[in-house]
Amino acid sequence: MKTNMLWLALLPTIIWAQEWTPSEWPSLKHYDENHLYHIALPLGGIGTGTVSLGGRGELRDWEIMNVPAKGYSTVTTGNNAPFFAIHVAEQEGNSHTALLSGPLYDHEYLHYEGRPVNHHGLPRFGTCSFDAAYPFGQARLSDKDLPVEVVVKGFNPLIPADAENSGLPVAVLSYEVRNLTDQPMEVSVCGSIRNFIGKDGSQYVHDWKGDFIPVGAKDNRNEYRETDGLRGIYFFSNGVSHDHPAYGTMALVTQATDGVSYRLSSTADSWSNAILDFWDDFSADGELNVVHQLTDQDPMASLSVKKTIRPHATETFSFFLTWCFPNRKAWSETVVGNYYCTKFKDAWAAAENIVPRMPSLEEETLRFVNAFLSSSYPDEIKEAALFNLSVLRSQTVFRLPSGHLMGWEGVMDRFGSCQGSCTHVWNYETATAFLFGDLARSMRDVEFNYATKENGLMNFRAALPLTEASKGNAAAADGQMGCIMKFYREWQLSGDSRFLSENWKQVKKVLAYAWTTGGWDGNEDGVMEGSQHNTMDVNYFGPNPQMGFWYLGALRAAEEMAYAMNDKAFAKKCHRLFNQGSRWMDEQLFNGEYYIHRITDPKTFEFIDFSDNTASVPDYQLGEGCLVDQLVGQYMAHICGLGYLADKEHVRKALESVMKYNYVNDFSRHFNNMRSYAMGNESGLLMASWPKGRLKVPFPYFAEVMTGFEYCAATGMLYEGMTEDALRCIKAIRDRHNGAKRNPFSEPECGHHYARSMASWSAIIAWSGFHYSAIDGTIRFTDNPGTYFWSNGYAWGTCTINASAVSIKVLKGDLKIKKIYLGDKLIHKKDVDLNENDEYRVDKHGL
Repeated sequence: MKTNMLWLALLPTIIWAQEWTPSEWPSLKHYDENHLYHIALPLGGIGTGTVSLGGRGELRDWEIMNVPAKGYSTVTTGNNAPFFAIHVAEQEGNSHTALLSGPLYDHEYLHYEGRPVNHHGLPRFGTCSFDAAYPFGQARLSDKDLPVEVVVKGFNPLIPADAENSGLPVAVLSYEVRNLTDQPMEVSVCGSIRNFIGKDGSQYVHDWKGDFIPVGAKDNRNEYRETDGLRGIYFFSNGVSHDHPAYGTMALVTQATDGVSYRLSSTADSWSNAILDFWDDFSADGELNVVHQLTDQDPMASLSVKKTIRPHATETFSFFLTWCFPNRKAWSETVVGNYYCTKFKDAWAAAENIVPRMPSLEEETLRFVNAFLSSSYPDEIKEAALFNLSVLRSQTVFRLPSGHLMGWEGVMDRFGSCQGSCTHVWNYETATAFLFGDLARSMRDVEFNYATKENGLMNFRAALPLTEASKGNAAAADGQMGCIMKFYREWQLSGDSRFLSENWKQVKKVLAYAWTTGGWDGNEDGVMEGSQHNTMDVNYFGPNPQMGFWYLGALRAAEEMAYAMNDKAFAKKCHRLFNQGSRWMDEQLFNGEYYIHRITDPKTFEFIDFSDNTASVPDYQLGEGCLVDQLVGQYMAHICGLGYLADKEHVRKALESVMKYNYVNDFSRHFNNMRSYAMGNESGLLMASWPKGRLKVPFPYFAEVMTGFEYCAATGMLYEGMTEDALRCIKAIRDRHNGAKRNPFSEPECGHHYARSMASWSAIIAWSGFHYSAIDGTIRFTDNPGTYFWSNGYAWGTCTINASAVSIKVLKGDLKIKKIYLGDKLIHKKDVDLNENDEYRVDKHGL
């Protein structure tokens, strides 16, 4: 008995000592050698920052220090960028050393003085391709002159309904090396990183050649550590101020127990001698001589693992990069902090916590991705939805120490773009709510309880710290109404009655702001009028479909919540205004093909008589244009299960008109005076068209193409049965982001990783017909046969529909069901509680 107890006591240590190797990873999209240049797959958790895995296996865009840093530590630092290299020693005595990266493109050589760009002087593999199924990325390297093939694998755990384990500060990197020969060989894989703590890419000086050189590191130190199951380099700084946003720690670790060698520094980098000194050392035998002297402000440390690989066998070399940078400022001059840094005191502590759990973290992530990929969605919908989840891991998104999720609209190369979790941008995306319900509710908490003033005005850009969020008087008509619909959605998905009861007063206040004197519906007729600031960054004057449908959707959502709160008077008022407004929109704004904007005078708010040639038309309006997202409120109403907001036939006709007038098959002849997100022979949906004549000065973005709006329209088309048109629109977006032209993991609008692009998840909801209400226990799917991945933000799984039965499987979380619908047909009425791994089968013709 004592022996058994001793064995049990030692079991955790035995498990801890095992070296993790990745499982087989799936691929949704393959990129050949001509479509790699722009690929940058973010490796990092929600709110932690990232480093990206490039399409050729390189590490690029080091954005772990609280700010965007596109290109930082790759192009901008030439041969000083972090890198991994391989050394191969054959039995015959031949040896090879190469950068673990694919070939350079021709244009990367074209510098008038031959400057170092992306380690241009290091031998590398001759061919490369890339496979992705986010968050998994795999670069496949080979070379006719090298006796090995390598697969560079990178990921970070991504598990819906588990924000904690989807928000870990780690980049997981594995190098699977295959011996192509008939003899065993010794192979070493080595990672080298300069200690660039303090150099976040935001501060530069010009060197004598005119190049921008990042500055900031001072008295940085590298330390070799060994703790149970981990060996590696700990990076810290004694010179960077502890309150600086770029202050923090990093760690590069391995679980390998044998063949580990390291260097803490290299020689002084005079005339680029540091990398020469490393290369000579590593190329000699694949082992590193210990160098303790720190010769630079940002000394380069290296960690190597050597293994013997049998003939035609494969060995895996896994490394884990962790970090902890606590001093986020975001759009505030005050340090607001990072949630993830409340969980780990430093990068080494993060490694000690995360690395031993990697088998289960990978397993859970694979469970999600494999379930998603095995579903019956078209590939273009899968790709758009899955790959845009990377926005949640980019510097667009962060979490405050309180746990609240916050976001920019997107990020520029060196700074955030458009602060404040902008309501009228974040209104469009659905990924957060349906995958991470708790995070979505935290955003609603910010909007209603921090950013809203006593009079009901909701600042559409929340200031930081949160105590400052309500200061200012910036209300957006679409943002404010959309937040009411999103609140309804979060209440329905969560089933949390207290969430509604505790916030009902604020919800009423926010809606009632529209009814204030001179407000958007000051005369309380159910129609948005007056001056309406909106996501086009202008104010529309007069009734228009974009604001109008958001308002109608807010009225419907508020009506349902009012009945739940037994607030019958408020419910009846919302019902009356909705009916009046819906009827008026159909009668007055639908022109037989689509919904138009009836412009009013900004001073009198009277309708402008366009037959009067002397009439003054305000600039930046829509007028009789056909707007790409004229039905955005209807889009969200479908997702929320609130039904049609206007005549169903009109809704379909309007979407047919969007496709007819706004879809451009070839942009080669298209005039655009603003930003170009589609050009040449690319295709896409224009923001607006004017079949009957354009306004002289329309709203600024009219000639552009932006993916979030395209997804919104395409999702509406799916709900109307316009399947072919919807898929054509979505495919056009993904064809534009094909790796050669743009990054497949960043759909830009005003900046990279734009939040609105996560509207792509809506196509998953529409295609599957998925709707869930935890309030009444209703779950609904399409009646089309197939297998559909579903997620409600708190649980997820699959639903398989065949000719005779429906099978609902829960892969994570718990699900309560009372009614099951296929389309509009009720097929099951019974209380069922499903736990993780439960499967429930129902006769399709049961009722």
